[in-house]
Amino acid sequence: MLVATIGNFDGVHRGHQAIVAAARAAAGPSGRVVAVTFEPLPVAVLRPDSVQERLTSSARREALLRAAGCDDVVALDPRQGILGASPEEFIASLRRQVPFNAIAEGGDFRFGRARSGDVSTLRQIGERADFRTIEVPEVHEHLADGTEVAARSTAVRWLLSMGRVQDAQRLLGRPYALEGTVRQGDQRGRLLGFPTANVHAPGMALPADGVYAGEALVDGTTLPAAISVGTKPTFGGAGRTCEAHLVGFQSPLDRYGWEVELRFTRWIRPQWKFPGPDALVAQLRHDVARAAALA
Repeated sequence: MLVATIGNFDGVHRGHQAIVAAARAAAGPSGRVVAVTFEPLPVAVLRPDSVQERLTSSARREALLRAAGCDDVVALDPRQGILGASPEEFIASLRRQVPFNAIAEGGDFRFGRARSGDVSTLRQIGERADFRTIEVPEVHEHLADGTEVAARSTAVRWLLSMGRVQDAQRLLGRPYALEGTVRQGDQRGRLLGFPTANVHAPGMALPADGVYAGEALVDGTTLPAAISVGTKPTFGGAGRTCEAHLVGFQSPLDRYGWEVELRFTRWIRPQWKFPGPDALVAQLRHDVARAAALA
């Protein structure tokens, strides 16, 4: 028994996890679950001038899908013409590559040219092509303010844009994480006594400008982190950056090119313009102490 599920799976949030769990249950202990996704994401092909920042890299998305219960992950290239296929053509082509006996999808699933196919279309195709369609109910979560929302990538992205990382965690089922490479920055943190790792993660979604408590995973070691996202208004502003002070980190920060995963767990404060370095240093002491206490 091979059960497939198709989607972007950006973020691999609780809704995605529920679909994979339903596919896993349908496949049984001896069956296989295959997630079919896209790389790059279709929006990058359909609307290249308005590409959304991603919640998960391709590698992290695959790892999360496997952790959720998938046996394999197949990434289709949307630049190869599949976005223009009719729903029937798309499913026929996919089954030649992934010969599934059943397919699990959420109620908002759309596929085929101009997103013209939905779950009803899928069920009709399945009746003719002899595969079963499993419709998985949408997952809803309560946010900190009592609002109930559906677990969707768009909702996670909006919550991050508001700095609501704890609410984003409710939809994701884990803290929002950013993976990147440490590059040389302006080194002001070192001069102020709070050296930071300048994390470069192109194309990935950053939370709203502000200071966050979180964790940093470096070489298998997890450390408390005070994470700053923004334009450094005290020093005249610049492009948005993501910098993290890693509490207890011993390796010299002038060693660049190493990988780090930052996990955002709590909002601490907005970005402020301080009257001078002394006021900034006093606030940084407070930020780091609070981040360490919240870790």
